[in-house]
Amino acid sequence: MSSSETDAGLPEQEQQLPSCMGGGPGRSDCGENADESCCESLLVPGGTYYRSYQNDGNGSSGHADEATISDFRLDKYEVTVGRFRKFIEYLDAGGSPPEAGSGKHTHLNDGQGLADSGRAGAFESGWDESWSERIPNGPGAAEKWKGLIASGITDGIKGCGLYGTWSEEPGDNETLPVTCTSWYESYAFCIWDGGFLPSEAEWKYAAAGGDEYRKYPWGSDDPGTSNEYTIYDCCYPNGQCSVPSGRDTCTGVVNIAPVGYAALGVGRYGQMDLIGSVWEWLIDRYGNYVNPCEDCALMSANTSNRVLPGSGFHTGSSLGGTLLYSWNRTSVSFNADNYRGDYAVGVRCARSP
Repeated sequence: MSSSETDAGLPEQEQQLPSCMGGGPGRSDCGENADESCCESLLVPGGTYYRSYQNDGNGSSGHADEATISDFRLDKYEVTVGRFRKFIEYLDAGGSPPEAGSGKHTHLNDGQGLADSGRAGAFESGWDESWSERIPNGPGAAEKWKGLIASGITDGIKGCGLYGTWSEEPGDNETLPVTCTSWYESYAFCIWDGGFLPSEAEWKYAAAGGDEYRKYPWGSDDPGTSNEYTIYDCCYPNGQCSVPSGRDTCTGVVNIAPVGYAALGVGRYGQMDLIGSVWEWLIDRYGNYVNPCEDCALMSANTSNRVLPGSGFHTGSSLGGTLLYSWNRTSVSFNADNYRGDYAVGVRCARSP
């Protein structure tokens, strides 16, 4: 990635991404010193690892479900309100939903993208034109999206209630992770921003630290309750976490930290908030792992459920703490057709290396 700087103070390549163009709150003020591009995307060197394992802090065991991953980039931060606002502004000004077939991992398999582990010989199809009706666009898109994430039920999709970080006008929430994005909106955002949704194998590879098979993305240190490693169980902002689950004690957006706030929780390849903060949509449907897996994702499956890993600001210690573990695959199955995330669902984009 080029280290040259633009007039806006962002690295040149990141400045050119639509969601960070021009800089501003939630776009150029991320990181401990609030001076990093919120669009920074970091190389994850490929390799072979096992998607299933356990680690009690003294080493990993139970290796199964081998996968091989090629180099890719994964955004350092979850998508902020400020970045998503640029997408809504684009749609509101008449911008079009993604083109059919866009959003593939075009650096793989001679441009065909990820191999479809659900159907032999098939590859990633990219954006389906029929999905475009699920994306608010044209004049009034901002108002439509505001209605979609309001509390209650809209078009059969549960709204965000107390935990929506979106605000109609820019305000104090711009560096918070955007919440309540549907799978379709998340995918469309990443395509518009020059990337794509990561596969489950890619995301878990980054969370595991590849062949280091980490207990947590940052290592084996207990996350504690002081918000240093991860944002979970409503520990933010005062460290008074609930046990076993924070979902009964969170009071609203006040329990959601700016992206990257948990500075000690950085993963092996530099990504922040891989566990906690918000759950993150992936490209895969939810089903049993298929072996072998070489740059694969489960895209053909008799289910509308999509994989949704990462835990959230309101969960973590429930289910014996397993939601915080890098290898976790518990409670990650949600129907993308009728689930928007009433607690904490957001997105992080991947990109070609």
